[in-house]
Amino acid sequence: MKHEPMEEKHTIQQGIEHFPGDEELEITRVEQGKRGMRGRYIIHFGPYSLSVLEDVMIKYRMTKGSFFNKSELSDIVMADERQQAYVMSLQYLARKPRTRQELSRRLLERELEPAVVEETLARLEKERLVDDELYARQWARQRVSGRGKGKLWIRQELQQKGVDRSIIAYALGDISEAEEWESALQAGQKKWDQTRGEASEKKRKTYSFLMRRGYSSELTRRVLQSLLRRDQTGPKAEEDELLWD
Repeated sequence: MKHEPMEEKHTIQQGIEHFPGDEELEITRVEQGKRGMRGRYIIHFGPYSLSVLEDVMIKYRMTKGSFFNKSELSDIVMADERQQAYVMSLQYLARKPRTRQELSRRLLERELEPAVVEETLARLEKERLVDDELYARQWARQRVSGRGKGKLWIRQELQQKGVDRSIIAYALGDISEAEEWESALQAGQKKWDQTRGEASEKKRKTYSFLMRRGYSSELTRRVLQSLLRRDQTGPKAEEDELLWD
């Protein structure tokens, strides 16, 4: 009668915490992870097993017949978690740029060790794959020029993304008054023209609209004054007046 391999007779104990600490353990079988474990391999040591990424398995030469003790395997598990955190980060960043805090939150949600997360973030910053200063500058310019948002709105957004206040101040300082004025004027003009009713109603709704979009009260008042003059004198006269400003 054919006997099954020893590891098949016992319930497989998964995870390094189940491994005995006082003996050398031989790899009895290596198998590719099933669906949901892409890029991972299950390493069997008789009745014990653990899962590692393929490149970690190759790096530590985890082939059938090799021996490891629990201390060595603990180091391998940590190396695997570091590599796992790095791969997760690259996948997350591939969709769009992220701030340091956004990435940190994502990795911690995956129940990675805080020390591993910090080490991963430091590596990504060194490789310039995470750069809060560049992110803040690009975000601020895109929001002003492409989305019709004011600096107050942008400051709040970047704070929520965990960007340092000094970096936010630097990014907003990179946006000129003329750029924010043009952004506010375009947004205000669109809202003004879409609003029906008397000038007072247009003024009220446009004022609220621009304030909600993060433009300062002073800038908003200037936009309303410009729009009122345009309605009173006509578009051509307004254009001529702006050329002399």
